[in-house]
Amino acid sequence: MKITFLGSGGGRFTTISQKRMTGGFRLDNFGGKNYHIDPGPGALVRSYQFGVNPTKIDGIYISHSHTDHYGDAEILIEAMTRGMTKNNGIIMGSRSVFEKYKRWGPAISNYHRSNSKNLILVPNKIKRFPDFSIKGTDTIHGDPTGVGFQMEANNLKVSYTSDTRYFEELKKYHKGADILIGSVLRHDDDAIKGHMCTDDFINLVGDVKPKLAIMTHFGFKMIAANPVEQAIKVSKNTGVRTLAAFDGMLVDVNEKYPQKSRMLRLKDRFAAHMKQEDVYSTNFKVKSNKRNKMRNKKKYYNNNDSNNSFSSK
Repeated sequence: MKITFLGSGGGRFTTISQKRMTGGFRLDNFGGKNYHIDPGPGALVRSYQFGVNPTKIDGIYISHSHTDHYGDAEILIEAMTRGMTKNNGIIMGSRSVFEKYKRWGPAISNYHRSNSKNLILVPNKIKRFPDFSIKGTDTIHGDPTGVGFQMEANNLKVSYTSDTRYFEELKKYHKGADILIGSVLRHDDDAIKGHMCTDDFINLVGDVKPKLAIMTHFGFKMIAANPVEQAIKVSKNTGVRTLAAFDGMLVDVNEKYPQKSRMLRLKDRFAAHMKQEDVYSTNFKVKSNKRNKMRNKKKYYNNNDSNNSFSSK
């Protein structure tokens, strides 16, 4: 199984500025199927940017009716259904995704609902399919119908908190998760209404004890505080390997030992100049011999240039 982050940003201002991308993430080859989770603004473009095919998805999950979670949902549905010409896939999400609830929703039109199976998730209700099962997990956020999930396939459980503040019962919904993906908007103890901060995630990870934890959905202040350092803080306080998502991150999951999963940097097909690194350096040693040779070569030429330089008198 692979987890591909087509964005690691969240909140209205990160979304508007695109300081971090907001395309959500994908679960590929999860029980043999591919799912796009919370396809926010840019999800379609980021899919092509990082080399994943938006037409090769079997399901779309939308946790609630906030734009940074559903902005590209309808075009992804069209990709999944071959431009609404085929009946294909499943759309999963909160009540407000499918129908109006007070001030929220619907996030997708009746037209876009019509060619796929629809599943309204509610907390603690489990729906079983031949390839996987999914359980809704509760949230306390702006959209009262918002819902996270715990999906299971091949004895591997992946939990996603979506946007929520920390509350005591949250750990019960995510108990047993092998991989816990948390929306952590703020750093350290700087929590705001409806969202978790790093210290909240420390509590949740400490209670759930997943084999691997991943932080994503970063706001301005978290980005400024350096999410990698915040992930290291979680690891040190819980003993659980914790990663900070970044745009274009691929987690090649070791299904037997998730804590040994590899984290890679996907090639940016839109970038004019590619970096040498293919692997995130905080987790794996980067082979830098070629890079060092280039640096030494530049130093050699720079030294020769300075020795041969002259000044006009």
